[in-house]
Amino acid sequence: MSPAVVPPVGERIRQARLEHGTSLRALARRIGVSASLVSQIETGKSQPSVSTLYAITTALDISVESLFDARQTGTPATAAPVAPPGPVAPPGPVAPGAPAAPQTVPHALTALTASAADPGRRIGPLVGAGGRERLELDSGVVWERLGRVPGADADFLLVTYRPGGASSGSGALMRHPGTEYGYLTSGELILTLGFDEYTVRPGDAVCFESTTPHRYRNDGGVPAVGVWFVSGDVQ
Repeated sequence: MSPAVVPPVGERIRQARLEHGTSLRALARRIGVSASLVSQIETGKSQPSVSTLYAITTALDISVESLFDARQTGTPATAAPVAPPGPVAPPGPVAPGAPAAPQTVPHALTALTASAADPGRRIGPLVGAGGRERLELDSGVVWERLGRVPGADADFLLVTYRPGGASSGSGALMRHPGTEYGYLTSGELILTLGFDEYTVRPGDAVCFESTTPHRYRNDGGVPAVGVWFVSGDVQ
């Protein structure tokens, strides 16, 4: 089963920008990109890089985590399409000893539909390999959400950098609120952190304050995959 589809990140960015009272051009100036790029991201014609996404969320004072969640004006996240249920007969008296009539709409499906439309929903405690929500970003990076506890300010992600992928296509370093922890399971990443550069190999872990300018890139020929955890704002 492929990872669950999530609504386009662009429409969530647009809604957050409007709620923030920021014009498209003002947001573009603040994060140092063109207004046309922001417009293309909002309309789904382009995907942001990791660095651009963090710049946008920082400027709008929203969390990256919130971009996964369905909003009132957005398309709710759904599981794989299912056949429409047949008509449900109204409840009536059941003869003593007779088995109860089966529900036409499975309870699990009803619960799934309700939770998918709720931006405060919990993801977990168990998230199967086929049920992860997924964001395809620019420059060869994929994020898959591994879980969520409402009220916890944290991003818990399975991150993939495809060969040649990088957190910033332009080579610029990024910085954003929070503290970053990562553990690489396969492939190899180059981490630029401030004025230093590190080669991260399978089994290696990294941790640093995300306000330190940094960038990841995959110079290898195979995907680099790891688990990343970014906690809330640094106090």
